[in-house]
Amino acid sequence: MDTNHFTSKLREVQLLMKDEKYQEALIILDKLKEIEKAGNFDYSLTHKLYQLISNSYSLYNQQIILKVIQKESSQQELISFTELKEILKECENIDIDESILRREVEILILRSLLRCKIEGDELVF
Repeated sequence: MDTNHFTSKLREVQLLMKDEKYQEALIILDKLKEIEKAGNFDYSLTHKLYQLISNSYSLYNQQIILKVIQKESSQQELISFTELKEILKECENIDIDESILRREVEILILRSLLRCKIEGDELVF
């Protein structure tokens, strides 16, 4: 794949991310990652690729976490990060470290997408 086509695919990923289609973006990014390993691309393109991968995974996780928390908050007043981690693992097949889970929840709160408080190891709705 030449540099122009690679750059075009990166732009396509950015548009998918803008439309919150993170799973689709991740599929393309995984393919580009394999192409990048075999190719000799400019550092700025490689950096952009891995930055988009990181951001896409984070936003995809946030999307799933938000959905799960919204469901749980309608059924209970609080949930521990340990419980949330287990629900994500069992129901959504996402195995995420608790420290990363906490950070993703903090970002959701900062983005005003989630209205709750963190008290110790628990989310209070």
